Amino acid sequence: MSVHALCGVCAVCVLCVCCNTLMSFNKALQQGVSSLEADVTVSLDGVPFLMRDRTLRRTTDITKVFPDRQHKDASLFNWTDIRSLNAGQWFLESDPYWTVGSLTWKDRNRIANLTVCSLVEMLRLAARANRSALLNLHRPPPEHPHYKTWVMDTLWAVQRSGISQKRVTWTPDTDRARVRGLQQTSLEKLSVEELRSRGISSLTLRYSQASNKDIQNFLANNMSVTVYPVNEPWLYSVLWCSGVPSVSSDAPQILRKVPYPIWLLSPYEYGLVWITSDLVSIAIVIGIFIFQKWKMSGMQNYNPEQIMLSAVTRRPSRDVNIMKEKLIFSEVSNGVTSVDEHLYPENGYDIGQYK
Repeated sequence: MSVHALCGVCAVCVLCVCCNTLMSFNKALQQGVSSLEADVTVSLDGVPFLMRDRTLRRTTDITKVFPDRQHKDASLFNWTDIRSLNAGQWFLESDPYWTVGSLTWKDRNRIANLTVCSLVEMLRLAARANRSALLNLHRPPPEHPHYKTWVMDTLWAVQRSGISQKRVTWTPDTDRARVRGLQQTSLEKLSVEELRSRGISSLTLRYSQASNKDIQNFLANNMSVTVYPVNEPWLYSVLWCSGVPSVSSDAPQILRKVPYPIWLLSPYEYGLVWITSDLVSIAIVIGIFIFQKWKMSGMQNYNPEQIMLSAVTRRPSRDVNIMKEKLIFSEVSNGVTSVDEHLYPENGYDIGQYK
């Protein structure tokens, strides 16, 4: 069982939501998951099998084998036809988790020849590994011959697999009274009173539905909570610290590398970081103020003529040349004016200088 201890007190278990094939479940068990989750559909002849989608188009080669029936509901095929389909080639072609490049040649060959997995096969695998199973059942359409008996068909498959009923968790609300011995969970966030009236002791919620307040309320009333889908370490860490006992993931190989919550601080550490950052900011502001003050005090030692000369020397060369030309013409003009005034005074000729 994959149990990650939190400060030696709490723990988070990982459930695997894989591609509903035996190989994917085996790979998940190698990563140490504590439970396997599967979507179950009942075939036309009453065989429960694993299929997440309503049709077989995305995860099988039905477009090549039965092109005229590719849009039909997956439950409207008999088990023989379903078993004849390839359920692994799509994974190699679409690479949904960007992991195909890391697979060995042997694994690629095995994936290329995978078939649709039955519920009995998955439960037997879980029983051998001493793991639990969470079943999400899809009710067949009304025209299905097993529309009224689909619950019993699934229960018979559970019994044939040999797994302990205490290790099987049931999600549908239909016929819960007939499902005895199995663990009961709800996919809908209900009140504690409503859950107890239905005999439900756990919930399986999407992470966007599970606030910290809700989680604490359910746990305080002895309601177990499983959150899905959790594929990122940061989200796994937040839920871990919120007290969530288990999460459902498509990437157990990633969560396995998280031995403890990451990027989370205690109140003391957070306060220390906050105070330190404030002190550093204040020191920087004071330093800038002192530097500007020192710079302004140095400018007071210059007289106005030096300041103006300094400003002129910093002008572009073109502006300096223009100012020089203006200065020359100004001096020339002043010199000519003073000579004329000396030679030709305002009251007439200066005759006294010739005496």
